[in-house]
Amino acid sequence: MGARPLKPCSAPACGALVRGTRYCPKHEHLTKQAAQQHDERRESSTQRGYSYKWQQARKGFLAKHPLCVMCERAGLVAASTDVDHIVPHRGDKDLFWTRSNWQALCHSCHSRKTATEDGGWGNAKASGARGG
Repeated sequence: MGARPLKPCSAPACGALVRGTRYCPKHEHLTKQAAQQHDERRESSTQRGYSYKWQQARKGFLAKHPLCVMCERAGLVAASTDVDHIVPHRGDKDLFWTRSNWQALCHSCHSRKTATEDGGWGNAKASGARGG
């Protein structure tokens, strides 16, 4: 198998070509630094409500809903791995535990939806939205 093709660095306005990674060495440390700063500011999963009780509820929900609903809508079949809050709960415990606000998603669909809501991947942050 041949080497991967060269592609442009993902940093804006960087013309460097890279192989097998998203960023050139000049920009790689900036993305790691930004991720570390984000992790330092973010509450722990338990502080955000994702406790043992949530893990048990999640496990049961995924057992009853084994397929990703977004993939199904697109005519695809993918196993669900994440329970998503359709409307981001933003710390509202009642909304957090409202099962009618839950949907089963594959990790890819959940990441894409959450990034759209939270301003990840360069998206504008939805007003007041916080992960779900």
